[in-house]
Amino acid sequence: MLEGYAPGYAQDALSMMNTRTASDRAAFAQQLFIPGSRVLDLGCGQGSITATLAPNCHVIGLDIHHPLLPAASTVDYINATAYALPFATASFDVVFSHALFEHLADPAAVLAEIRRVLRPGGHLAISTSDWSRAKIRPRTANVDAALRGHYLLRRSSGGDPFSGRTIATKLATAGFTNITERSRYREDLSYRALATYVEARLAEALSKPPTKDHDQLTSAARSAWSWTRTTAIGDFHQCWQELTATR
Repeated sequence: MLEGYAPGYAQDALSMMNTRTASDRAAFAQQLFIPGSRVLDLGCGQGSITATLAPNCHVIGLDIHHPLLPAASTVDYINATAYALPFATASFDVVFSHALFEHLADPAAVLAEIRRVLRPGGHLAISTSDWSRAKIRPRTANVDAALRGHYLLRRSSGGDPFSGRTIATKLATAGFTNITERSRYREDLSYRALATYVEARLAEALSKPPTKDHDQLTSAARSAWSWTRTTAIGDFHQCWQELTATR
């Protein structure tokens, strides 16, 4: 299976990512950032969290795609894959990762790399989404059908839309200890914006050469079209699993 980034890099996806800040998304990990520590932000995206993640630490942001860096950035950014981290063994005190693991085809391999670059006693802080527990109201037949298509796109790109359900078990299997976990709900998008976002992802997928999932995606796209045109007032709160663990 080829691994990709299902949300893509259209302006709506980038705008959503760039609203994320360390004060919100990394609040659960702040006690781990001891001044002077070496911190890796794994899958840093456009760097909106990385820029202020740990001001008193040496922070390195890593992503497979080049981030759009602010001119005055004091953070080091590296373009590389999470499957082969370009760092020495035991070279970081903390590894932080937000919204990466739901897009990985082989999370166990990435966790093994994280353990390698963490020093003994170092810490891991992960936040990953779980669409199975997202709160979406009203949840009509069209909404459900559109979301099934959305989940299919995530899986076709190698990811797991329900990553948050199993991430704690994966950490334990990888050898991490002292695992703490909590669920946090955020209004990442409005109900109407979520409908538009899902419709756009499905439309983009259908603009490419047909795959074995073409009929299902076409049906999901019709449902998404209907969802975007509903007059219902709704709400959407994504479920994020936030975990810390020790190497």
